[in-house]
Amino acid sequence: MQTSESAGIRLPSLGDAQLRALSEHAATKSFPKNTVIVNEGDETDSLYVILSGRVKVYVSDDAGKEIVLTTQETGEYFGEMVLDEGPRSATVMTLEPSRFAIVPKSEFKAFLLANPRFSIHLIEKLIFRVRALTENVKSLALMDVYGRVARLLLELAQERDGTLVVEERLTQQDIADRVGASREMISKILKDLGEGGYISVAQKRITINRTPPRHW
Repeated sequence: MQTSESAGIRLPSLGDAQLRALSEHAATKSFPKNTVIVNEGDETDSLYVILSGRVKVYVSDDAGKEIVLTTQETGEYFGEMVLDEGPRSATVMTLEPSRFAIVPKSEFKAFLLANPRFSIHLIEKLIFRVRALTENVKSLALMDVYGRVARLLLELAQERDGTLVVEERLTQQDIADRVGASREMISKILKDLGEGGYISVAQKRITINRTPPRHW
């Protein structure tokens, strides 16, 4: 089973059997890259299961400034807050061509009642979200920008042949959106980390050569 990670927490993604079961209650739809699937503030009516592709989940202000909350890929889902019938709490946009199983609210509720294992998975995901948001608030309140960048890189890094590598190709603006900073500040921090031998960057792929210090 695949896993998602944030703030050092691991969350199981849906397995093939669960994906098939949910998809039986859904319409399937494909979207090109950079398509907004749901908008923050929209009325809630469906759950979206990612069958292929990748999305980013973010919030923004009236001036268009964005903070990316997370990214999601195949086997993950969003819109589970459909259950409280409130408005969407964030905007979701595709980062690459993506295909979704779209489950209407009524079908989703019926599926939960008939599938207690999935209900447990949903509870685990909501707990994961609370923990991740708590860590993010702590980071924003107690860490400077450098600390937030170092934390993000370490969270995203995966071990490959004994080396920590951030597989996701992140631009400086991507990192800025995730830690709540300017692109110029991120450029300076990455340059400093590179000159210090902590990271190396090639074709937007970041390799962590040694653990960055908690404070610069």
